[in-house]
Amino acid sequence: MKNNIRNAGFGKIHEKIIEGQRLSFEDGLNLYKSNDILAIGYLANLVRKKISGENVYFIYNQHINYSNICTNLCKFCAFGREKGADLAYEMSVEQVKEKVRQRLAEPITEVHMVGGIHPDLPFEYYIELLKGIKEINSDLHIQAFTCVEIAHFADLAGKPIDETLGLLMEAGLGSLPGGGAEVFSPRIRQLTCEKKLPGDDWIKIAKIAHKQGLHTNATMLYGHIETMEERMEHLQALRQAQDETNGFLAFIPLSFHPANTRMSELSRTTGMDDLKNVAVARLFLDNFPHIKAYWVMIGPQMAQLALNFGADDLDGTVKEEVITHMAGAETDQAIGSNTLVRLIKEVGRIPVQRDTLYNVLQVYK
Repeated sequence: MKNNIRNAGFGKIHEKIIEGQRLSFEDGLNLYKSNDILAIGYLANLVRKKISGENVYFIYNQHINYSNICTNLCKFCAFGREKGADLAYEMSVEQVKEKVRQRLAEPITEVHMVGGIHPDLPFEYYIELLKGIKEINSDLHIQAFTCVEIAHFADLAGKPIDETLGLLMEAGLGSLPGGGAEVFSPRIRQLTCEKKLPGDDWIKIAKIAHKQGLHTNATMLYGHIETMEERMEHLQALRQAQDETNGFLAFIPLSFHPANTRMSELSRTTGMDDLKNVAVARLFLDNFPHIKAYWVMIGPQMAQLALNFGADDLDGTVKEEVITHMAGAETDQAIGSNTLVRLIKEVGRIPVQRDTLYNVLQVYK
């Protein structure tokens, strides 16, 4: 394999990995521009082994999207709707509580909850959502609200970000899921989501959350009109923020799904691109403990393959994913924990059921 690495032009990158040195921006760009996916995967797998060994993680979780009414209406989004439009909806606090009640018999440890930037719902609604879920099951970890939503809540509350987060934490917020990052490039945001929180502000809010004691995830929506350089700028911003706070739990590459969006003329991402984004992330984000292969976005089989390209986490059971499926995803809306265990074992790895903060709940030897 060493000859293949040298032939691919990755000799120096390989040396850096072996010696534990950090890759440069140019290193990451060269990886993105290469079509030698097996060499890239081999390198990413070396790093994955160093960080996670043979463990592959998953969680038993439930997704709840409390509303799709949104003032941003990003061009790449098939989920958001104007108030009063067809398919627009908002759940009452009681309806969200009922969603949780319906799954009390299952061993769910996390509720993952996000929604649109609603024009009318008051700040107290979001506080009551958190309190309501905790009333049903106080042991549930609530991973909720993107940095974009947090900025909106701070405006509603008339308080700074740190105080707003403090109020949400008192009500039951346990961590932030990492969505809304898209691609940080101002060019991309101007062309695709001009009303959305700027990328620099997303980073600032994530760092404030980390300093408040909240862990978060981070994402990147790839495969639309971004350049390789813009992808690398995004990853570099995340790596720098992690150097400062060490608050990110995992990075989740999200493949763009064009159906039913205002960018529907674009094609779906290829398997090559999906694997490359996982691998480059694992190689460049050396301070991120985990890289997810999100099966909802790329499918269970591709996610399974990504475990040999740097990923060490398949996310979870999900239980009723809506956002990606409105954009044309053909995967299931939920998957069984037994299936996740099987997918991991078939790759020769050790399935590890975790909680949100990566505490080990069960190891399937």
